[in-house]
Amino acid sequence: MKKNQQPTANTQNLTPKTQKLTPPNSDEYFMRIALSEAQKAYQKDEVPIGAVIVLDNQIIAKAHNQTETLQDPTAHAEILAITTANQFLSSKYLNNAKLYVTLEPCLMCSGAIFWSKLSHLIFGAFDEKNGFTKTQNNLKSGSIIHKKLTVKSRILETECVAILQDFFKNKRLK
Repeated sequence: MKKNQQPTANTQNLTPKTQKLTPPNSDEYFMRIALSEAQKAYQKDEVPIGAVIVLDNQIIAKAHNQTETLQDPTAHAEILAITTANQFLSSKYLNNAKLYVTLEPCLMCSGAIFWSKLSHLIFGAFDEKNGFTKTQNNLKSGSIIHKKLTVKSRILETECVAILQDFFKNKRLK
């Protein structure tokens, strides 16, 4: 954050003074980058969700929600990151790639994760209302995630929840 720039969200867990040092190429390291993307969304008055796609410990795509900016209900961080990664690799499949996202993906994004053949999904906070876990429990047949997908949750959960809570608290105050 620049010296004169005012934070628009409670980012005390993201600032250099309080940020825990995490080794590069760790789940926490990449989730902090996803949180940085979420902050960009927050500053644009978008729901603050960020996503990062990593292949061989290299970031190949980053994105944040842009549904309001693009007036497109499919412009979720995950979808935009997957599209960017597909273009970067010139491939419709993202075999061996990891997706880091600050909030549990919705049903639409879960479908994109399934079809892109990502190998890992790492997310911060659960979405009790629209997340794929809740949706999957309500489906009668099959799984909405690929059986080869490894899922890890609650990575930097406190920070991921805090930015969302702050965003919606400020929305209610307006």
